[in-house]
Order: sequence, then C-alpha cells, then structure tokens
Amino acid sequence: MTKLLALLMALLLTACANISETNVKSDPPPEVSAMPVQTAPAPVHFTVETGVWEDAASAEDGTPLAEYTFTLPMLSVCREDGTAVETAETETEQKALETAAVFNEKFGKWANAEEFGEIVEGAAEHLEMCREWEMDWVGPYTLDLDCSVYQTEQMVSVSGVYYSFTGGAHPNTYLLGWNFDLDTGEFFDAKALSDGTALQDHVTEELLRQAHCRASEEDMVPEEMFWEDYESIIADWSSYAVSFDESGMSVAFSPYELAAYAAGAQEFTLSYEGLVPHLNQRGQQVLGLAE
Repeated sequence: MTKLLALLMALLLTACANISETNVKSDPPPEVSAMPVQTAPAPVHFTVETGVWEDAASAEDGTPLAEYTFTLPMLSVCREDGTAVETAETETEQKALETAAVFNEKFGKWANAEEFGEIVEGAAEHLEMCREWEMDWVGPYTLDLDCSVYQTEQMVSVSGVYYSFTGGAHPNTYLLGWNFDLDTGEFFDAKALSDGTALQDHVTEELLRQAHCRASEEDMVPEEMFWEDYESIIADWSSYAVSFDESGMSVAFSPYELAAYAAGAQEFTLSYEGLVPHLNQRGQQVLGLAE
C-alpha cells in the first residue's frame, strides 16, 4: 500500500512539472477565432429635382402650330457621400433604384409628350380652316405643366398646374396631385393613411365647412356658388388633386369640377394638427408626424 501511494505521488509531481506556467500579467491572452462582423447596409438617399421638357412645331411657312413646356420632377438615388447610384452594388441600392424607376415612369409619360403629334395635326387642320374661311389664326396651341415638389424622408408629394389651349373659347386649367411612398415604392391615395373612414369623414366635413364659409363671404348659399351636387363632389375629395406641403394637406378642384369656370379653381387646405387624430400609425409615419 505504501509503495502504491508513493508511485501515485511521483506521477502527480511529474505531470505538474510538465504544465507550463502562465503569467496573467505579462503573457498575451489565448487566441480566439475571429467572428464575422455583421454590418448594416450602407444607407442611400432620394433626391427630387425638376427638369424642363419642351418642344415646338411650325407649318411649312413658319407659322407656329403648337408648343409645350413641361416642368417635371425626377427622383434619383445617391449614396451617403453624395455620389449618384447608377448601377446597384447592394440589395439596398437595387431596391432604391427600383423605387425611383416607378416614380419616374409616372412622369416619363409626360416627358415623352406622346400626344403632342396629335396636337400638332389638330393645329395644322385648324390653321388651314382659318385660312380657307379668312379667319384670324388663334394659335399656337399651347400645353404647359408646372410642378412643385415637397419631400420628406418617406414621401414625395407633387402638385401640378396643367394649362391647355387648343383653339377653344378659352384655355383650360387642371390642378393635379401625386403622392409617393418612398418606403413601399408606390403612389398612394390619401385615404389609405387612415383606418376605416376616419380620415375620409373628417376631410369631407372640413371641406363642406370651408365651402359654406366661402359662399357666405360672397353673400351666396353653397348651391349658388357651387354645383347643386357639390356635397357629393366634395365627399369624393380623394379623387381630385390632393397634395401635401409644410403646412398640411391641400385638396384642389379644377375649374368646372366644383363650380362654374368663372368661379375659378377651388382649393382648400387642412392643417396637420387637425389630420393627426384621424391618421393610422403608417399615415403618421409617411407624413412625418409620428413622435
């Protein structure tokens, strides 16, 4: 038994002697395998600028037939350092380029001026008729679109005024509005910013109130200042020109839409303060009103 204990003690002392001592104050820590670092996608930014597209056409003798000038918004993508993204290097950039393409396609139809050829043909026929009947030429036919842009981190809102003269008794003016969600990459109807009919009902009530005040200021009842069915027209407000800016939401009706041409366009504004209680969470985020 004594010999067995002695043998065990010898083996234990030998093992301890073979273990190298580590000085925790001076020796480097043991190496650890490097773990992959997860980096967030490089941010991109959207920028909206306006550009001008214009053209004109004349008859063989030089008489101006038609002309157009379109001021249109263009959405572009840039990296954090300000360089433009033309070819995507990441999934984030690819998604941003696709978003910009959807936006620009909407206004690309205006830039292409696809209907201008028909306008020129109509003007040429009108000019020929005027000469045949010895009438004064009223041309040139004129088309004009002017757009203004309001942009937040999540939305682009465009309000437009389209002017058209094609030889009638007077030119026509149309008020237009487009609203684009930069997060989803889609144009949206203002009613989608609310759950149920909360926003729809609030805006309708406010527009009717403002319409009544406007008629009263002219010593008229609403049915005299506006069309007899003005209430149903106003209730369909989101189908007309809706846009946003720093002060709130604008709902605009072109001449003839809510009242006679002589009454002009009818534009109403609503403050964000009044809209907030009727917006859902997504609506507040899109409009930059979420706390």
